[in-house]
Amino acid sequence: MAPTPIERIERRGPRLLWPRRSSRLSEEGARGALIAAVSTVVVFGLLLVFVLRSDAWPAVQRQFFNWSHFKKSFPLVLDGFWLDVKLFLVAEVLILVIGLTVAMARSLRGPAFLPLRIITIGYIDLARGLPLLLLILLMGFGIPALRLPGVPNSALFWGVAALVFSYAAYTAEVYRAGIDSVHESQRMSARSIGLTQTQSLWHVVVPQAVRNVIPALLNGFVSLQKDVALVFVLGVREGLREADIYNARTFNYTSYIAAAVLFLLVSVPVARLTDWYTDRDRRRKQAMST
Repeated sequence: MAPTPIERIERRGPRLLWPRRSSRLSEEGARGALIAAVSTVVVFGLLLVFVLRSDAWPAVQRQFFNWSHFKKSFPLVLDGFWLDVKLFLVAEVLILVIGLTVAMARSLRGPAFLPLRIITIGYIDLARGLPLLLLILLMGFGIPALRLPGVPNSALFWGVAALVFSYAAYTAEVYRAGIDSVHESQRMSARSIGLTQTQSLWHVVVPQAVRNVIPALLNGFVSLQKDVALVFVLGVREGLREADIYNARTFNYTSYIAAAVLFLLVSVPVARLTDWYTDRDRRRKQAMST
């Protein structure tokens, strides 16, 4: 049976209204983007004018933003920065593995595992209670001074060990939060089919926990990338140390700007990746809850 004229109008109604609504949303979006662009240009323009009109700017430019010193120091700082990248990659792998092991050990239940839980809690409290720089100094200078047989004396080794010791404790707590977020029924179901506590954690709970805490792990990833530079206090010639040596030789601080640029080139993309993944994870959870 052919539709009546009224039915044809009603069917076409939403299609006729939709282009108007879409056009209105596009206009509002374009207006918002224009306002955002203008306000950004105005704010940063005023800030730039304020800085450039300062009486101290010429001296600051010579000491911190000298292009000639930047070109001379950049290759030296870059060579040291590659060591920072290597330290970061090695430390990150160890931190993820050790942190997960500590979190699983602390999550084991039953009286038989009480000594293991006490050891892990003591380690976490100790590592999180000491400033990272102090820990690097204590381990980097203190342990080699003991001259223990079979123990490495390399400052580079103990610098990485201090980073791993500190960050693994924080990472373990991130993992533990993820483990606690998994519903108890998951663990009970795994035990009901004959899996042990360790098997239940490893095969059932941990995969879900890791997926829940990836954004937090990525934030630790960003922090570690910057903190590897702290090993320079042990005399390790990484990027920041090379910048410091250049500064001591020329009395110019532009080498520090070169080091800052290199660290930003790595940390900013990782930070944006973290924001993107966090936003995507939030949208996924909202879609699952609706």
